[in-house]
Amino acid sequence: MKQDLSLYKTPKAFRGRSKLIVQVWWLVQNSLFKMSPQVCYGWRRFLLRTFGAQIGKKVIIRPNVRITYPWKVKIGDNSWIGDDVVLYSLGEIEIGCNTVISQKSYICTGTHDYTKKDFPIKNNKIIVKDECWIATDVFVGPGVVIESKTVVGARSSVFDNLNAESVYIGSPAKFVKKR
Repeated sequence: MKQDLSLYKTPKAFRGRSKLIVQVWWLVQNSLFKMSPQVCYGWRRFLLRTFGAQIGKKVIIRPNVRITYPWKVKIGDNSWIGDDVVLYSLGEIEIGCNTVISQKSYICTGTHDYTKKDFPIKNNKIIVKDECWIATDVFVGPGVVIESKTVVGARSSVFDNLNAESVYIGSPAKFVKKR
């Protein structure tokens, strides 16, 4: 089957808010959020909550984090989101308490169905539970659940669910040992 992108249509209400709200968020993210000083964590939490994100207490989010749709993001208390992290929240992203998403990681809820001619977009929720550490430059794919107290090593790629209290490394991520 040939892929024909002229047939592509974004599903109605896919973004979860109007096009206007999406554009306002992108303006705010690229100005008030991104240009805020490193230590202004409360300010960034406030901006995200204003746009519908559920952000816990004492969450640290760096100013160069990219969040597609904050209203689809939930982050638990005391979690850290590092420099240059992308939360590609076409679908929901749920991050537990006391969890670290380290620099340059990419949490990706969106994909396309390449088996169909119109290449439809779809999303699948990602859950990273409590007390996890997603190390630097990790890719987490759509629909993945990472159970509590799991460590994913640097530069790994996660395409399947990961068990609790375990350490994984590689691309694709493979079990190494219990934590």
